[in-house]
Amino acid sequence: MPETPPPFDPDAYAAAAAPLLGLEIDPAWIAPVTANLRVLAAAAELVAGFPLPDAVEAAPRFEA
Repeated sequence: MPETPPPFDPDAYAAAAAPLLGLEIDPAWIAPVTANLRVLAAAAELVAGFPLPDAVEAAPRFEA
């Protein structure tokens, strides 16, 4: 059985990722950055939680 990852912590992620990306985040922007990370994490959870059968294959090309 796969191990359940810990819940996403946007504050810890921003603190760890910013230096790895060479970013200096102004302390005044930390709250808006982590708020955006929370929204993105929620959207990703919706996408990742959508059940798909194992037989589904990725589309090779999308057209409008």
